[in-house]
Amino acid sequence: MESRTAADTCEIRIIHADRVAATAPRIPDKERAGRLAAGFQALADPGRIRIIYALADAGELCVCDLAAIVDASESATSHQLRILRERGLVTFRKDGRIAYYRLTDDHVATMLDMAADHDLHEDR
Repeated sequence: MESRTAADTCEIRIIHADRVAATAPRIPDKERAGRLAAGFQALADPGRIRIIYALADAGELCVCDLAAIVDASESATSHQLRILRERGLVTFRKDGRIAYYRLTDDHVATMLDMAADHDLHEDR
């Protein structure tokens, strides 16, 4: 992380009231921002990213299949899925003794695709 210098801070304190008044109402409140941050935290793990991509591609997979796809143990995969489920990014259904997971909605995959596009843009 870069250190702060005088070049990246205001040298005088002034609030542009028109910009504040126009922008502030469109900013999420602290509670919603916290939920958004928690969702991003859930995606801040390479294993969970791979699980999301697998589910986006296949639609629905059981824990055993997901573990094989992401090359992780079933226990580790189940743990990662629990984190994703707690954050509302995936959901599951039981069919007998098998748990099948899927993305909660298409927004999860869209968000990840946008991040991947940004990552490609940064490589140029």
